[in-house]
Amino acid sequence: MKLAKTISTLGMLAMTTVLIYGFTVGDFFGEGSKLFAMPWGIVSLVDLYTGFTLFSAWIIYREKSLPIAILWTIAMMTLGFFAGSLYAFLALQNSGDDWRKFWLGKHA
Repeated sequence: MKLAKTISTLGMLAMTTVLIYGFTVGDFFGEGSKLFAMPWGIVSLVDLYTGFTLFSAWIIYREKSLPIAILWTIAMMTLGFFAGSLYAFLALQNSGDDWRKFWLGKHA
């Protein structure tokens, strides 16, 4: 579990860094319109949101509270894998070093 916690922490740090960079240096709407104009930009976004959706499905499955799961899903769709890394880290912390509880949550 220590390795998984380290990886999720590194994911949060990396995402924090690039989100701050993107929002302070980039032009969200200007660059976003260019991304949508490129075929591989569209492919990348579909790939990204497919991953977000699958990860969110895992969150919804394992969470005890549907409203909390919905909030995490909104966070995933807006903050990406910053939210995913944070969620994974918290799930690891709350699992009591039990991989079954980590993966299955309320179903463990």
